[in-house]
Amino acid sequence: MTFTVIVLPSAQKELDELPASLRKTVLRKILSLRDNPYPSGSKKLKGSDGFYRLRVGNYRVIYEVNGNILYVYGIRIGHRKDVYRRPWF
Repeated sequence: MTFTVIVLPSAQKELDELPASLRKTVLRKILSLRDNPYPSGSKKLKGSDGFYRLRVGNYRVIYEVNGNILYVYGIRIGHRKDVYRRPWF
């Protein structure tokens, strides 16, 4: 089953601010979620309902899987020291 990946405007803005080489790597990882929204290395965030993180070097992609509609929403992209501090929604 293929999932649809929707990157929210706030996450797109953060993605656009990354250096070009890193942007390609992060985008490739995000698009790989279409085939498997729970790849090895992804972890469910504690205290959240349906939020996961995907590690890309020192950066994290925070996303939510909506099991009913089968969509993956790109939520947060940022350096690991900052990504957990700001609210996601």
